[in-house]
Amino acid sequence: MIDEKWREKWKDKQINAEDAIKKIIPGNRVFIDSGCSEPQLLTTELIKHSEKLIDTEILHFLTIGPEKYFKNKAEDLFRHNVFFIGSNLREEINNGQADYTPIYASEIPSLFLTGRKHIDVALIQVSPPDPYGFCSLGINVDIAKTLAQSSYLTIAEINPQMPRTLGNSFMHMKEIDFFVYNNQPLLEFFFEEPDDIAERIGKNLANIIENKSTIHIGFGDLPNAALKYLKDKKDLGMHSHYITDNIIPLIEEGILTCRKKNFHPEKIITSYALGTRKLYEFVHNNPYIEFFPSDYVCNPRNIGMNKSMVSINSARQIDLTGQVNAATEGYKFYSGLGETIDFMRGAAFSKRGKPIIIMPSTSRDGKKSRIVPHLDEGAGIMLSRGDVYYVVTEWGVAYLHGKTIRERVLELICVAHPDFRQSLLDKAKKLKYVYSDQLLPCDEDGRICLYPSGYETIYTARNNEKIRVRPVKTTDEPLLKDLYYALNETDRYLRFFEVRKEFTHSKTQDEVNIDYDKVFSIGAFTGEIGRENMIGNATYYFNPSLNMAEYSFIVSEKWRGEGIGTFLYQHLIIIAKEKGIKGFYGTIHLQNKSTVRIIQRGGRTKITPPESGEKELFYEVFFDQEDSDD
Repeated sequence: MIDEKWREKWKDKQINAEDAIKKIIPGNRVFIDSGCSEPQLLTTELIKHSEKLIDTEILHFLTIGPEKYFKNKAEDLFRHNVFFIGSNLREEINNGQADYTPIYASEIPSLFLTGRKHIDVALIQVSPPDPYGFCSLGINVDIAKTLAQSSYLTIAEINPQMPRTLGNSFMHMKEIDFFVYNNQPLLEFFFEEPDDIAERIGKNLANIIENKSTIHIGFGDLPNAALKYLKDKKDLGMHSHYITDNIIPLIEEGILTCRKKNFHPEKIITSYALGTRKLYEFVHNNPYIEFFPSDYVCNPRNIGMNKSMVSINSARQIDLTGQVNAATEGYKFYSGLGETIDFMRGAAFSKRGKPIIIMPSTSRDGKKSRIVPHLDEGAGIMLSRGDVYYVVTEWGVAYLHGKTIRERVLELICVAHPDFRQSLLDKAKKLKYVYSDQLLPCDEDGRICLYPSGYETIYTARNNEKIRVRPVKTTDEPLLKDLYYALNETDRYLRFFEVRKEFTHSKTQDEVNIDYDKVFSIGAFTGEIGRENMIGNATYYFNPSLNMAEYSFIVSEKWRGEGIGTFLYQHLIIIAKEKGIKGFYGTIHLQNKSTVRIIQRGGRTKITPPESGEKELFYEVFFDQEDSDD
């Protein structure tokens, strides 16, 4: 509720914009409210009088407004200092006309509360006061509340178009020294619409986000676009430094409910809104969304209190060992630390939390890989090798946490663009990161074979557990070896017709580096992506002279009787038929009666009994009736 007589009540504090800016003197440090809360009238007036404000330092967290502070002006008029670099100040910062202070979003308020830095003047934008004298900081609490309360002089631009938001978002008129009145639409921010690559990244990302997760999106077009691909989820929550228009359909469709949150249940927790008028109208007096300062929202301890906390952040480059550059282009500064490290570490503290990096595999023109042997000269390492858990590109998901250098190199190569995978592998071999004989899936001409994600599916076992069935890939080698080593001597004999003792890299890598044409192998997996166990495997080896394929499979002993062997067999038949193969054949040990029963379910079956003294029978399975009668 707005007090209709507030201007009369607080008339002693009202001044015009010109007089407000005259309160600033040369040498002052001035904070200007950030993002879409920038006080436009005060900012315009400030620039108009810049010639009189020599050596004035201006602080921002994120500047997106249209005003240009440095156009045709000497660099010592305003010394701009930003905590996060927006597009309209990036050039000036890299030209030495402005300063950048790298600091975590969670730590900015304490910089001023402890007195290590002081603020002379704070220029903020707020809503009109309510009958009790409280103004809302509206769409941007972030660092604005702390800095406004820490400044020697606080000047507010009171705008009736500023939403009244809830949470720790209020300042009393007694804390405001002067105000100017300005009835003007707030700044709006428009994100890019997702392209095909962003859509593929979003779909891959959705595969690793569980129902009931609490979501954070990092700054940028890609994390914001990722929200569009969560519409199949249930009971998501949100604890995020900022929110955008993309949360609205998730709320309206009953996806973003916050019902399962354990920290601030049934509330979206955020610091600022970045979007359009539609979002501003949505958050106005909305008790479902609460705004708090960044030292609360971005505190890793608070973030980690959310169960299943998912932090989605973008990056510019990642090297083969997992070091991430998210804020520079070589020696040039591009963005900033922001809240990325706060939320990545907070998600790591969370029970079942997931710190995630999403990025296109190449530069926009496709000429450079973003997955590289080493970061560019001058590039800043924002996230160490130990901070990165998941990396998602349009080509898949890599899981790095707890992996050896060799394992993470292969994980990242497998989600790099196919055009760069071989060169990345060659460099990794020179650096001794991987086996000297390490292979990648290639066809006869040496072309990288693409992972056929279209054959991924889910099987519900008889015990109702969900089993993920998918084609095997390079990074499954350790899982396949674990499956083999878990077999007892009898199982090893029935699978390999010998009691094989060892399953070394040289003997198993050919089974996962396949062309998905002459050789096709699928696995049955339990556990979430990145923490999987292979509990079954089925493979065919195509014989073009017969237009048939030799078939073999194995299921872990403790998972037998759940129908997994039959499902793998039937799924591989579907794949083989799509590729024009007319049937399977192979040999089975006489003792392996359960396998015989599974084989007979594949189609018209011919079984040739063993000759006297032999222990193996030969079978042929024809998928189509007419083929079997030839």
